[in-house]
Amino acid sequence: MMSMKCKYAIKALVRLGQRFGQGYMQTKDISEKEQIPKKFLEQILLELKHARMVNSKQGLGGGYCLVKHPKDISVADVYRLFDGAIALVPCVSLNFYEKCDDCKSENDCMFRPEFIKIREGAREVMSKTSIHSFLQHAKKQSKKKK
Repeated sequence: MMSMKCKYAIKALVRLGQRFGQGYMQTKDISEKEQIPKKFLEQILLELKHARMVNSKQGLGGGYCLVKHPKDISVADVYRLFDGAIALVPCVSLNFYEKCDDCKSENDCMFRPEFIKIREGAREVMSKTSIHSFLQHAKKQSKKKK
């Protein structure tokens, strides 16, 4: 299950994506609009900055902005940053591989091939779903309401 930290990161990125190319947005505004505790949001934004997804500027007119285009930030990128492996078991993880303690042989394991299929399905969808995807969905929803 996705952590609250990861979900808040996606919410913050979507909010910043709405203003992509239009300057910086203050943490206070993101916090209020997305109902994210400000101190928690500051920690999240700092991690996103270290991952080079956002940039910050202090002082008048400062805040945070996206460094990458919303199309170039996938849910997989954000999930891996905050929650780690997409795989359900460590022996099928692409980026966080570990041998399973209870498995004698990966080649003979009857579970591994199915967990690889599950990982690949999740990874494919998460990689194709970008911050831009959420923005597009929001546009469609607002058109339906009119």
